[in-house]
Amino acid sequence: MRGTRNGLWLAVGLVAVLFSPGVAVAASTITGTVTFNGKAPNLKPLAMDAEPVCHKMHGGKPAPNELLVLGNGNTMGNIMVWVSKGLPAGKTYPAPKTPVVLDQRGCVYMPHVMGIMVGQPYRILNSDGILHNIHTLPKINPSFNRGQPATVKEMTTSFPKPEAMLQVKCDVHPWMSAYIGVFTHPFHAVTGRDGKFTISGLDAGTYEITAWHERLGTQTASVTVSGSDSKSQNFTFAVK
Repeated sequence: MRGTRNGLWLAVGLVAVLFSPGVAVAASTITGTVTFNGKAPNLKPLAMDAEPVCHKMHGGKPAPNELLVLGNGNTMGNIMVWVSKGLPAGKTYPAPKTPVVLDQRGCVYMPHVMGIMVGQPYRILNSDGILHNIHTLPKINPSFNRGQPATVKEMTTSFPKPEAMLQVKCDVHPWMSAYIGVFTHPFHAVTGRDGKFTISGLDAGTYEITAWHERLGTQTASVTVSGSDSKSQNFTFAVK
């Protein structure tokens, strides 16, 4: 009975602290949609004819090019969006123990764009059962360049420093390419084909939000949130 009573008082005390005046709760959210403006370029599909095994995995048809992934209304997929400035000074965020997974399937990296935290496990799978290669091209982090034959189904590495963005390529299949952003915080997201992103759990404050596309560069916007705000910030990219 005493344990139940103590637990009840602890819960009441916690609620009182969280909702007392002057106590900020990290509960703000920034959402948005990324769209493409203008006529989309006619991109060549990925030609895998030089590798019959890969070609066969796609039914003998060219694989779609992920350089520009558009949905209804020209919404854009594969856009990395993250908080680039404004996080509280001195506040740290522990890296998740759950790995971010890169798979090699159909001789394509999946996903094409991903985010990870410094020190978080980066798990690399080979679902194709053929020789692949994972070669990172960082400017800040140490490079990782490992062959992954059919007998090696997975490998794991991590990134010790923040870096946005770095490319991953395959030296065996030159059309294979992916991009990864390495962050010290969890406030990042990648858009799907619907172009939507959500960044939640922010403290009250003013933040710089950056949106990145592998060929069309970056855009930034300033967003101020307070309390349990949910603010919207959209981005539009176009061919220059």
